[in-house]
Amino acid sequence: MKHILILTTIAVLLLTACAKKDDPIPSNNNKATLSIQFDNIVGAKNLQLNTGTYINAAGETFTISLLQYYISNIKVKTGDGKEFVVPQDSSYFLVSEAAGASQFVKVQVPEGDYTSLSFVLGVDSLRSTMDISKRTGVLDPSTGMDGAMYWGWNSGYIFFKMEGISAAAPADPSGQHKFRYHVGGFGGYAAVTMNNIKTISIDLNAGGIPKVRQGRESNVHLMVDVLKMFNGATNISIANNPTVMFSDFSVKVANNYASMFSHDHTEN
Repeated sequence: MKHILILTTIAVLLLTACAKKDDPIPSNNNKATLSIQFDNIVGAKNLQLNTGTYINAAGETFTISLLQYYISNIKVKTGDGKEFVVPQDSSYFLVSEAAGASQFVKVQVPEGDYTSLSFVLGVDSLRSTMDISKRTGVLDPSTGMDGAMYWGWNSGYIFFKMEGISAAAPADPSGQHKFRYHVGGFGGYAAVTMNNIKTISIDLNAGGIPKVRQGRESNVHLMVDVLKMFNGATNISIANNPTVMFSDFSVKVANNYASMFSHDHTEN
């Protein structure tokens, strides 16, 4: 009997040791890191610069050589409705497919269990028109030509830039069949222009909520399907629109790419 009691005690201790510890109660006074991952894909395929081949709804084959876009004005909300707005000076990021680290946007938020997330795809009008001293880092207009994301004072920043090669595009003087989609427009400063700022709201419940605590890093894994830029409310044909920049048609492109984002899962 004594032998059985000892074995039972050992079994209970082992089960207790193996049980997952409950998450500590969050403290609103403590800040911790929340990571948001932007995982770029094209339909069911991973996005591979220069080598991946894809087909849009118009039946046009294409490859992508450059993809980058601005994420800003990040907000998170708990199940009981408490919202935290990441301070603006810490809330501007440039996601680039060519720079893996840039695809993990990291912000400091109060400890908590967050059920929804929102952010702006683009750069808001207030920041776009601030003094240059307030637009540093990824917002620096003097960024080199290859990655330039700024047009000028009235037109502002390029929010979304995608370039690539497609036989559907006309040949340029070098013989290459390039397409370019440079989409921006914050509403204008000296004169009214189109406004392509898009606010993206994502419910995190189905894929698992981030339980942000000090001493660890929760990661919200978002899929960004850039094929939806072509295939949406308006199907975009490369042959008909090989170059889209500061034009009325860019509104249709922006309306399409606003649906690119979905929540895959969360890692706590």
